Amino acid sequence: MLIRRRKKEDADDIVTRVGDYNNAAALNYEPRDIGPVPPDYGVLFVVFSLMLLGCLMVFSASISLGDSPKYHISEHYFFIRHVISLVVALFGAYIVWHIPMKAWKKMAFPFFLFGLFLLGAVFIPGIGKSTNGACRWIPLGLFNLQVTEVMKIAVLIYAADFTVRKQNYMHSVKKGLLPMLLVMGLVGFLVLKEPDLGAYVMMLAISMGILFLGGINLTVFIMVLVGVLGLLVFMIFAASWRAARFFAYLDPWEISNAQGKAYQLSHSLIAFGRGESWGVGLGDAIEKQHYLPEAHTDFILAIVGEELGFAGVMLILVLLFWLVKRAIEIGRTAIHLEHIFSGLVAEGIGIWIGVQTFINVGVASGLLPTKGLTLPFISFGGSAIMAVTAAVAILLRVDYENKVTMKGGKV
Repeated sequence: MLIRRRKKEDADDIVTRVGDYNNAAALNYEPRDIGPVPPDYGVLFVVFSLMLLGCLMVFSASISLGDSPKYHISEHYFFIRHVISLVVALFGAYIVWHIPMKAWKKMAFPFFLFGLFLLGAVFIPGIGKSTNGACRWIPLGLFNLQVTEVMKIAVLIYAADFTVRKQNYMHSVKKGLLPMLLVMGLVGFLVLKEPDLGAYVMMLAISMGILFLGGINLTVFIMVLVGVLGLLVFMIFAASWRAARFFAYLDPWEISNAQGKAYQLSHSLIAFGRGESWGVGLGDAIEKQHYLPEAHTDFILAIVGEELGFAGVMLILVLLFWLVKRAIEIGRTAIHLEHIFSGLVAEGIGIWIGVQTFINVGVASGLLPTKGLTLPFISFGGSAIMAVTAAVAILLRVDYENKVTMKGGKV
């Protein structure tokens, strides 16, 4: 509803929102011209800062790959591709920002079905692309689309829509929790066939996090969380190569581990150790000289630590922490304004960036077993950059609609 306050000396109505602004027409209130609504400059500054740091570190970490026997490329190949991905991502973000949240809500289920179709399409000969035994990509000319990145957005939107639709059943296992578990089970079946355990962990974190924020029964949620963790442990030990990687991470300095399954981790730790507080200097890392494999992707933070030291690592982590914090704040504001779907989406984006950052940092520092997940906005990876940039565009859209509502406008 709307509460109107009128000052005697002022003929203009001052409208304060405490309910749904869609009821304005019922009160014969015509929303006034609210003027321009500024974007969240803090979010823009942080995201562009992270993108610039990412460009700098991708350039530095990949420049030595030009003379690698594994690649037959120029020294600027990965940097140029990274910049192209950023340009495409920003263009896509501009389009995504113009999509109203009510439109996202309407297409939540169709978009989710589209994501499932893509997960299945990678296994169709002639459509999917297999690399190093993993089938995760669909070639699109300029870049290879990693379908799990699209599915992260689909799961985000679907979980928020599901939580809103099932709001009255959040304390029911049968109607509130079981349907989502079945859906995520189907997603897991397809994702783990690629296989991509890291991406599936992220999707579980997003969907379960949104259900938790949506008010699901805490006791039931804890039981499910324990069950999910048990399932992940089972999947680790069900595959011998996963189990070998897990035990190697527990003792990366054992000779056979350091030269085998823990090779990346041991060299990542060496890089952090060389960097100390302030780093050896930009461009002067040793580990990127074909010692640390794929230093420009999952382990790029190790190169940051070696070249820019603890100070550079902390700068990136502080920027990402602020972005996660701001996403949660935008989500809480939307929920306060009764834009429940928008609020859950915004908070889900915060969970996405926060959990993915935690896993990437944990893997690079030896806190977690090695698992391939990029560092948001920093690592090389076209699909990952495009997906997380699109997510931030949605976040900015939620913030925009919050501000329009608070000004008395209609979205």
